[in-house]
Amino acid sequence: MTQVTQAPARDRARIAERTLRKDPWWRQPAINAAALAVVVIYLTWASLVNADYFWKPYISPLYSPCLATTCTQDSGFDWIPWLTWLSPAIIIIGGPMGFRLTCYYYRKAYYRAFWRAPAACAVREPHAKYTGETRFPLILQNLHRYFFWIALAFNVILSIDAVIAFRNHAGQWGHMGLGTLVLIVNAALLWGYSLSCHACRHAVGGRLKHFSKHPVRYWMWTRITKLNDRHMLLAWITLGTLVLTDFYVMLVSSGAIADPRFVN
Repeated sequence: MTQVTQAPARDRARIAERTLRKDPWWRQPAINAAALAVVVIYLTWASLVNADYFWKPYISPLYSPCLATTCTQDSGFDWIPWLTWLSPAIIIIGGPMGFRLTCYYYRKAYYRAFWRAPAACAVREPHAKYTGETRFPLILQNLHRYFFWIALAFNVILSIDAVIAFRNHAGQWGHMGLGTLVLIVNAALLWGYSLSCHACRHAVGGRLKHFSKHPVRYWMWTRITKLNDRHMLLAWITLGTLVLTDFYVMLVSSGAIADPRFVN
């Protein structure tokens, strides 16, 4: 007798009561929603304001690489003259934003925080139908594996910015200020967030059938697997360091504070 298997039903779990939970299940989604809203509002404003993002040799990670011809002097490459009506940050925002929007952890965070899909275990959902990520626009979440490689390219650029931050205004090497440390920490944490990504873990060893035949890749896979346990933490930390780095560069560039110099 042939056994016929069927895909699971796409109906939501039906719970008669609003919730079966006795604990404050709503607290974490509410905290996530508030934190994400604050960060998104700040990053949107900082990307549109188009000012105080460069203080030689420091550049905000939101504006790097600065490609437009409207970039502050010495901050960019002047490659894109036909988008001068856009902020230089908006021109490049698609890469890092796409990586975070499609990130497996961030999906969980904003699905639960804003869409209540699902809000929490044993909590009745407001949606009557479940289609997963099979329709537009959510089917675009499958692009995460490609955004991962784009994010690595941005990490390289931000690492170069951190190295350049050891220069002074005259371009001489061997100088370091607080901004240098800020850029280094931000770049290092972004590498940690990117390399702890599930897409990175899969790229390194996800398709291997015999680990014993690939000892180097297996070693890398085990290290990334351990780092992957910290992916959620790094996702939140790097949001914070991204905001703080941009805010610090803005304060120094606007003259609100002076950059403490450790090595003049």
